[in-house]
Amino acid sequence: MRNRQRGSQLGLLLLASQVFQLGLNNIPPITLAVLALNVYLYLFPAAPLFQACVSVQQAFWFKDWRRLLLSPLHHADDWHLYFNMVSFLWKGRRLEQRLGGPWFLYLLSVFSLLTGLVYLVLEALLTKLMQDQSYSMACAVGFSGVLFALKVLNNHYYPGTVTYVMGLPVSSRYASWVELVLIHITSPGTSFVGHLSGILVGLLYTTGPLKKIMKKCAGFVTSNGYNSQPGAYYRSSGYSGYTDTGRGFSGNYQYAPGYTADASYTGGLTEEEQLEEAIRNSLNDRGQSQQRGAPPPYGFHLSEDARAEQIRQMRLRRFDR
Repeated sequence: MRNRQRGSQLGLLLLASQVFQLGLNNIPPITLAVLALNVYLYLFPAAPLFQACVSVQQAFWFKDWRRLLLSPLHHADDWHLYFNMVSFLWKGRRLEQRLGGPWFLYLLSVFSLLTGLVYLVLEALLTKLMQDQSYSMACAVGFSGVLFALKVLNNHYYPGTVTYVMGLPVSSRYASWVELVLIHITSPGTSFVGHLSGILVGLLYTTGPLKKIMKKCAGFVTSNGYNSQPGAYYRSSGYSGYTDTGRGFSGNYQYAPGYTADASYTGGLTEEEQLEEAIRNSLNDRGQSQQRGAPPPYGFHLSEDARAEQIRQMRLRRFDR
């Protein structure tokens, strides 16, 4: 394996400074682990860049599909790594605290693969439309595509805000598109198609069928016996084994001391979806308990011909005690 040419590595030093200034205890575990993996593979790459980048020629023509796994986790230089990981720190903290660690890890895995696949489809279409083979040979590397997908999610979960793109105030609704254009203008060497792929994957999740498909896949895994922990459950959140103690995940992970999650695990559900699911589950549980012959919710048994006045008197006596 060829060693990477290295300079002062100022970008790596600045990234370390940002992480320690923020505090390790203030970074959720999946965000921290993914950041550490990117840094590790920058220092000790699994393959040289020309063997890690993804292109139609290498992945599709030559069937080197492992590039879909390698390309998001490798970076061209220390500044490429620095800007991507600082952006990921900000997005990852907010989204992991909202969605929960297991679903966020699931999300990152799916986004990493899908951005590469969408990139290949777009480059293949451009090759055919433009009759130019250079599109099929364009090789992309880096976490930027996943970051653009996460930006779409962040703007979806936190709408109505104003973000600054290169110093310009932009509504969060259009921030991803404005940043796509400005980055391409100011940095022509970046992959416009790779960034566009990330936006499209993010839209597939927020407005398309991707979120429902991911939930169904997670439910299929759970229903086939992979969740054997007592008291664990699966509704539509896509994760089994979450406890309601507010202290973490049963037997799997506990947050580091000093770290406080802003939201319990929601499996990618919005607040409205969580409320609707809670009401549905409550109604289902009530119906099931009555079918099993469970006692009425007030804790006493009544004959079927009991009158309304008798019920009222029994309730009053119960509360008087």
